[in-house]
Amino acid sequence: MPDHAHSSDPAVQAQLDRLAALSPGRDILGLERIAELCARLGNPQEHLPRTFHVAGTNGKGSTCTFLRAMLEAEGRRVHCYTSPHLVRFNERIRLAGALIDDAMLAALLAEVLDIAADLRASFFEVTTAAALLAFSRIPADDCIIEVGLGGRLDATNIIPAPAVCGIASLGIDHEAFLLSPEAGTPTDPAQRIAWEKAGIVKPGAALATLGYAEPVMEVIAERAAQAGVTPFAEGRHWWVEPDDGGFCWKSGSRSLPSLPRPAMAGMHQMRNAGLAIAMLDLAEPRRDSEAVASGIANAFWPARLQKLAPGPLSALLPANTDLWLDGAHNADAGREIARYFADDARRIHLVSGMLANKHPDAILTPLQSRLASITVVPVPGHDHHGAATFGPDARDAGSVEEALAALAVDPAREIVLIAGSLYLAGVVLAANGEVPD
Repeated sequence: MPDHAHSSDPAVQAQLDRLAALSPGRDILGLERIAELCARLGNPQEHLPRTFHVAGTNGKGSTCTFLRAMLEAEGRRVHCYTSPHLVRFNERIRLAGALIDDAMLAALLAEVLDIAADLRASFFEVTTAAALLAFSRIPADDCIIEVGLGGRLDATNIIPAPAVCGIASLGIDHEAFLLSPEAGTPTDPAQRIAWEKAGIVKPGAALATLGYAEPVMEVIAERAAQAGVTPFAEGRHWWVEPDDGGFCWKSGSRSLPSLPRPAMAGMHQMRNAGLAIAMLDLAEPRRDSEAVASGIANAFWPARLQKLAPGPLSALLPANTDLWLDGAHNADAGREIARYFADDARRIHLVSGMLANKHPDAILTPLQSRLASITVVPVPGHDHHGAATFGPDARDAGSVEEALAALAVDPAREIVLIAGSLYLAGVVLAANGEVPD
Protein backbone atom coordinates (compact mmCIF):
# COMPACT_ATOMS: atom_id res chain seq x y z
CA MET A 1 0.00 0.00 0.00
CA PRO A 2 1.39 3.43 -0.88
CA ASP A 3 2.24 5.97 1.80
CA HIS A 4 -0.81 8.18 2.20
CA ALA A 5 0.07 11.85 2.45
CA HIS A 6 -1.90 14.99 3.13
CA SER A 7 -1.02 18.68 3.20
CA SER A 8 -2.76 21.86 4.28
CA ASP A 9 -1.16 23.56 1.28
CA PRO A 10 -3.47 23.19 -1.77
CA ALA A 11 -0.61 23.20 -4.28
CA VAL A 12 1.21 20.42 -2.41
CA GLN A 13 -2.01 18.45 -1.95
CA ALA A 14 -2.67 18.56 -5.67
CA GLN A 15 0.67 16.87 -6.32
CA LEU A 16 0.19 14.40 -3.45
CA ASP A 17 -3.13 13.39 -5.03
CA ARG A 18 -1.25 12.69 -8.25
CA LEU A 19 1.30 10.66 -6.31
CA ALA A 20 -1.43 8.59 -4.66
CA ALA A 21 -2.91 7.75 -8.07
CA LEU A 22 0.32 6.35 -9.48
CA SER A 23 0.45 2.89 -11.03
CA PRO A 24 1.43 0.35 -9.75
CA GLY A 25 1.07 2.23 -6.48
CA ARG A 26 2.50 -0.52 -4.30
CA ASP A 27 6.09 -1.08 -3.25
CA ILE A 28 7.99 -2.39 -6.24
CA LEU A 29 11.67 -3.10 -6.50
CA GLY A 30 14.02 -2.56 -9.41
CA LEU A 31 16.20 0.20 -10.80
CA GLU A 32 14.91 0.39 -14.37
CA ARG A 33 12.18 2.99 -13.79
CA ILE A 34 14.21 5.21 -11.44
CA ALA A 35 17.15 5.10 -13.87
CA GLU A 36 14.95 6.25 -16.75
CA LEU A 37 13.27 8.89 -14.62
CA CYS A 38 16.60 10.29 -13.43
CA ALA A 39 17.93 10.28 -16.99
CA ARG A 40 15.00 12.44 -18.08
CA LEU A 41 15.79 14.81 -15.21
CA GLY A 42 19.44 15.17 -16.17
CA ASN A 43 20.76 12.48 -13.79
CA PRO A 44 20.69 14.53 -10.59
CA GLN A 45 22.17 11.57 -8.67
CA GLU A 46 25.47 12.32 -10.41
CA HIS A 47 25.58 15.88 -9.03
CA LEU A 48 25.31 15.40 -5.28
CA PRO A 49 27.64 16.58 -2.51
CA ARG A 50 29.53 13.98 -0.49
CA THR A 51 26.96 11.26 0.15
CA PHE A 52 26.29 8.81 3.00
CA HIS A 53 23.94 5.90 2.15
CA VAL A 54 22.35 3.96 5.03
CA ALA A 55 20.54 0.61 4.90
CA GLY A 56 19.18 -1.65 7.64
CA THR A 57 16.02 -3.23 9.01
CA ASN A 58 15.88 -1.06 12.13
CA GLY A 59 17.90 1.95 13.22
CA LYS A 60 18.76 3.39 9.84
CA GLY A 61 16.66 6.51 10.42
CA SER A 62 18.27 7.04 13.81
CA THR A 63 21.73 6.52 12.30
CA CYS A 64 20.95 9.13 9.65
CA THR A 65 19.82 11.51 12.39
CA PHE A 66 23.06 11.05 14.34
CA LEU A 67 25.05 11.60 11.14
CA ARG A 68 23.19 14.79 10.36
CA ALA A 69 23.43 16.14 13.90
CA MET A 70 27.19 15.54 14.13
CA LEU A 71 27.88 17.06 10.72
CA GLU A 72 25.72 20.10 11.49
CA ALA A 73 27.52 20.53 14.82
CA GLU A 74 30.66 21.03 12.72
CA GLY A 75 28.90 23.82 10.84
CA ARG A 76 28.27 21.81 7.68
CA ARG A 77 25.17 22.16 5.49
CA VAL A 78 23.48 18.79 5.17
CA HIS A 79 20.75 17.42 2.89
CA CYS A 80 18.81 14.42 4.19
CA TYR A 81 16.28 12.03 2.60
CA THR A 82 14.36 9.66 4.88
CA SER A 83 11.11 7.68 4.84
CA PRO A 84 8.35 7.32 5.67
CA HIS A 85 7.07 10.67 6.87
CA LEU A 86 5.07 10.69 10.09
CA VAL A 87 2.81 13.73 9.83
CA ARG A 88 3.87 15.87 6.86
CA PHE A 89 5.31 14.69 3.56
CA ASN A 90 7.90 17.49 3.86
CA GLU A 91 9.68 15.44 6.56
CA ARG A 92 11.17 13.21 3.86
CA ILE A 93 13.31 15.96 2.30
CA ARG A 94 15.57 18.16 4.40
CA LEU A 95 17.52 20.79 2.46
CA ALA A 96 20.68 22.22 4.04
CA GLY A 97 19.25 21.80 7.52
CA ALA A 98 15.56 22.66 7.08
CA LEU A 99 12.53 20.73 5.88
CA ILE A 100 11.63 21.53 2.29
CA ASP A 101 9.03 24.30 2.13
CA ASP A 102 5.64 23.80 0.52
CA ALA A 103 6.27 25.99 -2.52
CA MET A 104 9.44 24.15 -3.53
CA LEU A 105 7.91 20.77 -2.74
CA ALA A 106 4.86 21.39 -4.92
CA ALA A 107 7.01 22.59 -7.82
CA LEU A 108 9.44 19.65 -7.55
CA LEU A 109 6.72 17.02 -7.41
CA ALA A 110 4.93 18.60 -10.37
CA GLU A 111 8.14 18.64 -12.40
CA VAL A 112 8.93 14.99 -11.67
CA LEU A 113 5.36 13.75 -12.08
CA ASP A 114 5.04 15.47 -15.44
CA ILE A 115 8.22 13.80 -16.71
CA ALA A 116 7.27 10.43 -15.21
CA ALA A 117 3.79 10.36 -16.70
CA ASP A 118 4.34 7.30 -18.94
CA LEU A 119 6.82 5.36 -16.76
CA ARG A 120 4.46 3.65 -14.29
CA ALA A 121 6.85 4.82 -11.59
CA SER A 122 5.94 4.19 -7.96
CA PHE A 123 5.21 6.65 -5.17
CA PHE A 124 8.68 6.06 -3.70
CA GLU A 125 10.49 6.32 -7.03
CA VAL A 126 8.93 9.71 -7.76
CA THR A 127 9.67 10.89 -4.24
CA THR A 128 13.28 9.73 -4.51
CA ALA A 129 13.75 11.46 -7.85
CA ALA A 130 12.31 14.68 -6.44
CA ALA A 131 14.71 14.55 -3.48
CA LEU A 132 17.72 13.89 -5.70
CA LEU A 133 16.70 16.76 -7.98
CA ALA A 134 16.45 19.13 -5.01
CA PHE A 135 19.79 17.93 -3.61
CA SER A 136 21.50 18.53 -6.97
CA ARG A 137 20.22 22.11 -7.16
CA ILE A 138 20.65 23.40 -3.61
CA PRO A 139 24.27 23.77 -2.41
CA ALA A 140 25.32 21.69 0.60
CA ASP A 141 28.41 20.01 2.01
CA ASP A 142 26.94 16.56 2.61
CA CYS A 143 23.99 14.41 1.62
CA ILE A 144 22.50 11.61 3.76
CA ILE A 145 20.17 9.13 2.07
CA GLU A 146 18.21 6.41 3.85
CA VAL A 147 17.29 3.26 1.94
CA GLY A 148 13.55 2.77 1.65
CA LEU A 149 13.21 -1.03 1.37
CA GLY A 150 16.03 -3.55 1.11
CA GLY A 151 19.01 -2.01 -0.63
CA ARG A 152 20.06 -3.77 -3.83
CA LEU A 153 16.90 -2.88 -5.78
CA ASP A 154 15.74 0.12 -3.76
CA ALA A 155 15.25 3.33 -5.75
CA THR A 156 17.89 5.11 -3.66
CA ASN A 157 20.48 2.68 -5.01
CA ILE A 158 20.59 4.73 -8.18
CA ILE A 159 23.28 6.74 -6.38
CA PRO A 160 26.46 5.97 -8.32
CA ALA A 161 29.23 6.88 -5.89
CA PRO A 162 28.46 7.24 -2.18
CA ALA A 163 31.46 8.17 -0.06
CA VAL A 164 30.40 5.89 2.78
CA CYS A 165 27.72 3.23 3.13
CA GLY A 166 26.37 2.06 6.46
CA ILE A 167 24.37 -1.01 7.45
CA ALA A 168 22.38 -0.76 10.68
CA SER A 169 20.51 -3.46 12.60
CA LEU A 170 19.34 -6.44 10.54
CA GLY A 171 16.20 -8.51 11.05
CA ILE A 172 13.41 -10.23 9.16
CA ASP A 173 10.94 -7.76 7.65
CA HIS A 174 9.27 -7.11 4.28
CA GLU A 175 9.48 -10.85 3.60
CA ALA A 176 7.27 -10.70 0.51
CA PHE A 177 9.83 -8.49 -1.20
CA LEU A 178 13.19 -9.37 0.31
CA LEU A 179 12.78 -13.15 0.65
CA SER A 180 11.14 -13.93 -2.68
CA PRO A 181 12.94 -16.85 -4.39
CA GLU A 182 15.68 -15.77 -6.77
CA ALA A 183 18.53 -17.74 -8.28
CA GLY A 184 21.97 -16.95 -6.93
CA THR A 185 20.79 -15.54 -3.61
CA PRO A 186 21.23 -17.06 -0.13
CA THR A 187 18.44 -19.37 1.00
CA ASP A 188 18.82 -18.63 4.72
CA PRO A 189 16.46 -15.71 5.54
CA ALA A 190 18.93 -13.76 7.72
CA GLN A 191 21.69 -14.15 5.14
CA ARG A 192 19.36 -13.16 2.31
CA ILE A 193 18.33 -9.97 4.13
CA ALA A 194 22.01 -9.13 4.65
CA TRP A 195 22.75 -9.88 1.01
CA GLU A 196 20.03 -7.47 -0.11
CA LYS A 197 21.12 -4.70 2.26
CA ALA A 198 24.78 -5.03 1.26
CA GLY A 199 23.76 -4.43 -2.33
CA ILE A 200 24.23 -0.70 -1.74
CA VAL A 201 28.03 -1.08 -1.55
CA LYS A 202 29.83 0.16 -4.66
CA PRO A 203 33.47 0.35 -5.79
CA GLY A 204 35.20 3.31 -4.21
CA ALA A 205 32.83 3.54 -1.26
CA ALA A 206 33.74 2.76 2.32
CA LEU A 207 31.47 0.54 4.42
CA ALA A 208 30.70 0.63 8.16
CA THR A 209 28.47 -1.99 9.78
CA LEU A 210 27.16 -3.10 13.11
CA GLY A 211 28.27 -6.49 14.39
CA TYR A 212 26.21 -9.51 13.29
CA ALA A 213 26.26 -13.28 13.65
CA GLU A 214 29.19 -14.80 11.78
CA PRO A 215 27.16 -16.28 8.87
CA VAL A 216 25.54 -12.89 8.26
CA MET A 217 28.86 -11.06 8.51
CA GLU A 218 30.36 -13.47 5.99
CA VAL A 219 27.65 -12.62 3.46
CA ILE A 220 28.22 -8.88 3.91
CA ALA A 221 31.99 -9.28 3.65
CA GLU A 222 31.64 -11.31 0.47
CA ARG A 223 29.28 -8.78 -1.12
CA ALA A 224 31.61 -5.95 -0.13
CA ALA A 225 34.65 -7.79 -1.49
CA GLN A 226 32.98 -7.96 -4.89
CA ALA A 227 33.09 -4.15 -4.88
CA GLY A 228 36.66 -4.11 -3.57
CA VAL A 229 35.53 -2.92 -0.13
CA THR A 230 36.44 -4.19 3.35
CA PRO A 231 33.75 -3.70 6.04
CA PHE A 232 34.63 -1.56 9.06
CA ALA A 233 32.64 -3.67 11.51
CA GLU A 234 31.52 -3.26 15.10
CA GLY A 235 33.24 -5.75 17.37
CA ARG A 236 36.14 -6.19 14.96
CA HIS A 237 37.28 -2.70 14.03
CA TRP A 238 35.26 -0.38 16.24
CA TRP A 239 33.46 -0.65 19.58
CA VAL A 240 31.06 1.23 21.84
CA GLU A 241 31.31 0.75 25.61
CA PRO A 242 29.23 2.30 28.42
CA ASP A 243 31.29 4.91 30.26
CA ASP A 244 30.20 6.92 33.34
CA GLY A 245 26.60 7.42 32.24
CA GLY A 246 27.60 7.88 28.60
CA PHE A 247 29.78 5.81 26.36
CA CYS A 248 33.16 5.54 24.69
CA TRP A 249 33.69 4.93 20.98
CA LYS A 250 36.99 3.43 19.96
CA SER A 251 38.71 1.86 17.01
CA GLY A 252 42.13 0.31 16.62
CA SER A 253 43.76 3.69 16.19
CA ARG A 254 41.90 6.05 18.50
CA SER A 255 39.07 6.56 20.95
CA LEU A 256 36.42 9.14 21.77
CA PRO A 257 35.82 8.86 25.53
CA SER A 258 33.10 10.43 27.69
CA LEU A 259 30.51 10.79 24.95
CA PRO A 260 27.04 11.64 26.29
CA ARG A 261 24.23 9.13 26.44
CA PRO A 262 21.99 9.78 23.41
CA ALA A 263 18.83 11.77 24.06
CA MET A 264 16.95 9.05 22.18
CA ALA A 265 15.98 6.29 24.61
CA GLY A 266 17.41 2.78 24.55
CA MET A 267 20.86 1.21 24.71
CA HIS A 268 20.56 0.38 20.99
CA GLN A 269 20.86 4.10 20.26
CA MET A 270 24.46 4.01 21.50
CA ARG A 271 25.18 1.45 18.80
CA ASN A 272 23.38 3.55 16.18
CA ALA A 273 25.43 6.56 17.26
CA GLY A 274 28.54 4.37 17.13
CA LEU A 275 27.72 3.37 13.56
CA ALA A 276 27.32 7.03 12.59
CA ILE A 277 30.70 7.84 14.16
CA ALA A 278 32.27 4.92 12.28
CA MET A 279 30.85 6.22 8.99
CA LEU A 280 32.18 9.71 9.68
CA ASP A 281 35.55 8.28 10.68
CA LEU A 282 35.79 6.51 7.34
CA ALA A 283 34.91 9.70 5.49
CA GLU A 284 37.30 11.93 7.40
CA PRO A 285 39.32 10.58 10.35
CA ARG A 286 40.22 12.65 13.39
CA ARG A 287 36.88 14.36 13.78
CA ASP A 288 36.13 17.18 16.21
CA SER A 289 35.16 15.30 19.39
CA GLU A 290 33.13 18.25 20.67
CA ALA A 291 30.99 18.21 17.53
CA VAL A 292 30.51 14.46 17.87
CA ALA A 293 29.38 14.84 21.49
CA SER A 294 27.10 17.77 20.66
CA GLY A 295 25.51 15.88 17.78
CA ILE A 296 24.84 12.81 19.91
CA ALA A 297 23.32 14.87 22.71
CA ASN A 298 21.03 16.83 20.38
CA ALA A 299 19.97 14.17 17.86
CA PHE A 300 16.26 13.39 17.96
CA TRP A 301 14.22 11.09 15.73
CA PRO A 302 10.50 11.04 16.55
CA ALA A 303 8.45 7.94 17.41
CA ARG A 304 11.47 5.93 18.48
CA LEU A 305 10.83 5.24 22.17
CA GLN A 306 9.55 8.79 22.50
CA LYS A 307 8.00 9.89 25.78
CA LEU A 308 5.11 12.09 24.72
CA ALA A 309 4.80 15.59 26.10
CA PRO A 310 1.66 17.01 27.73
CA GLY A 311 -0.97 17.41 25.03
CA PRO A 312 -4.50 16.45 23.98
CA LEU A 313 -3.76 12.70 24.03
CA SER A 314 -1.85 12.57 27.28
CA ALA A 315 -4.63 14.65 28.87
CA LEU A 316 -6.96 11.68 28.39
CA LEU A 317 -4.96 9.72 30.96
CA PRO A 318 -4.67 10.22 34.74
CA ALA A 319 -2.19 12.91 35.78
CA ASN A 320 1.47 11.83 35.86
CA THR A 321 0.91 8.85 33.55
CA ASP A 322 3.95 8.10 31.39
CA LEU A 323 2.79 7.83 27.77
CA TRP A 324 5.31 6.34 25.33
CA LEU A 325 5.26 6.07 21.53
CA ASP A 326 7.25 3.77 19.27
CA GLY A 327 6.86 2.81 15.63
CA ALA A 328 8.10 -0.75 16.26
CA HIS A 329 6.49 -3.31 13.96
CA ASN A 330 8.97 -6.19 13.73
CA ALA A 331 10.52 -8.65 16.17
CA ASP A 332 13.89 -6.91 16.59
CA ALA A 333 12.21 -3.62 17.40
CA GLY A 334 9.84 -5.35 19.81
CA ARG A 335 12.80 -6.85 21.66
CA GLU A 336 14.45 -3.42 21.94
CA ILE A 337 11.30 -2.02 23.56
CA ALA A 338 11.23 -4.89 26.05
CA ARG A 339 14.93 -4.40 26.77
CA TYR A 340 14.41 -0.70 27.48
CA PHE A 341 11.60 -1.32 29.97
CA ALA A 342 13.24 -4.39 31.55
CA ASP A 343 14.38 -2.47 34.63
CA ASP A 344 11.05 -0.69 35.05
CA ALA A 345 8.77 -2.68 37.38
CA ARG A 346 5.62 -0.98 36.12
CA ARG A 347 3.21 -2.93 33.93
CA ILE A 348 2.36 -1.79 30.42
CA HIS A 349 -0.99 -0.91 28.88
CA LEU A 350 -0.34 -1.56 25.18
CA VAL A 351 -2.29 0.36 22.54
CA SER A 352 -1.39 -1.08 19.16
CA GLY A 353 -2.34 -0.60 15.54
CA MET A 354 -0.53 -2.86 13.11
CA LEU A 355 -0.65 -3.24 9.34
CA ALA A 356 -2.22 -6.46 8.08
CA ASN A 357 1.09 -7.64 6.58
CA LYS A 358 2.89 -7.42 9.94
CA HIS A 359 2.84 -9.86 12.85
CA PRO A 360 1.36 -8.90 16.27
CA ASP A 361 3.66 -11.40 17.99
CA ALA A 362 6.56 -9.10 17.11
CA ILE A 363 5.34 -6.79 19.88
CA LEU A 364 3.34 -9.16 22.05
CA THR A 365 5.95 -11.88 22.59
CA PRO A 366 8.73 -9.76 24.13
CA LEU A 367 6.25 -7.78 26.27
CA GLN A 368 3.86 -10.59 27.20
CA SER A 369 4.80 -10.93 30.87
CA ARG A 370 4.53 -7.16 31.39
CA LEU A 371 1.17 -6.40 29.79
CA ALA A 372 -1.66 -4.99 31.89
CA SER A 373 -3.98 -4.70 28.90
CA ILE A 374 -4.04 -4.78 25.09
CA THR A 375 -6.17 -2.39 23.06
CA VAL A 376 -6.13 -2.60 19.27
CA VAL A 377 -6.89 0.47 17.14
CA PRO A 378 -7.15 1.07 13.38
CA VAL A 379 -4.27 2.40 11.30
CA PRO A 380 -6.15 5.06 9.31
CA GLY A 381 -5.93 4.57 5.55
CA HIS A 382 -4.30 1.13 5.77
CA ASP A 383 -5.38 -2.49 6.05
CA HIS A 384 -4.79 -3.47 9.67
CA HIS A 385 -5.28 -6.25 12.21
CA GLY A 386 -8.25 -6.38 14.55
CA ALA A 387 -8.20 -7.41 18.19
CA ALA A 388 -8.81 -11.09 17.38
CA THR A 389 -5.28 -11.48 15.98
CA PHE A 390 -3.81 -10.07 19.21
CA GLY A 391 -5.35 -12.81 21.34
CA PRO A 392 -8.43 -13.37 23.53
CA ASP A 393 -7.53 -10.67 26.04
CA ALA A 394 -7.28 -7.88 23.46
CA ARG A 395 -10.11 -5.45 22.87
CA ASP A 396 -10.92 -3.14 19.97
CA ALA A 397 -11.22 0.63 20.08
CA GLY A 398 -12.23 2.93 17.25
CA SER A 399 -9.30 5.32 17.71
CA VAL A 400 -6.30 6.06 19.88
CA GLU A 401 -8.36 8.68 21.71
CA GLU A 402 -11.07 6.11 22.49
CA ALA A 403 -8.46 3.59 23.61
CA LEU A 404 -6.72 5.98 26.00
CA ALA A 405 -9.95 7.33 27.47
CA ALA A 406 -11.09 3.79 28.31
CA LEU A 407 -7.92 2.77 30.17
CA ALA A 408 -7.88 2.46 33.95
CA VAL A 409 -4.27 3.37 34.68
CA ASP A 410 -2.47 3.53 38.01
CA PRO A 411 0.40 5.97 37.21
CA ALA A 412 2.49 4.67 40.10
CA ARG A 413 2.38 1.08 38.87
CA GLU A 414 1.62 1.29 35.15
CA ILE A 415 2.60 3.07 31.95
CA VAL A 416 0.96 3.34 28.52
CA LEU A 417 2.76 2.38 25.31
CA ILE A 418 1.46 3.06 21.81
CA ALA A 419 3.31 0.90 19.27
CA GLY A 420 2.97 -1.21 16.14
CA SER A 421 3.22 1.11 13.14
CA LEU A 422 5.02 4.26 12.04
CA TYR A 423 1.82 5.26 10.24
CA LEU A 424 -0.06 5.08 13.53
CA ALA A 425 2.78 6.99 15.20
CA GLY A 426 2.22 9.85 12.79
CA VAL A 427 -1.46 9.98 13.71
CA VAL A 428 -0.53 10.05 17.40
CA LEU A 429 2.04 12.84 17.02
CA ALA A 430 -0.42 14.98 15.07
CA ALA A 431 -3.18 14.37 17.62
CA ASN A 432 -0.89 15.31 20.52
CA GLY A 433 0.43 18.44 18.81
CA GLU A 434 3.99 17.15 18.37
CA VAL A 435 4.55 17.62 14.63
CA PRO A 436 8.18 16.83 13.60
CA ASP A 437 10.18 19.79 12.29
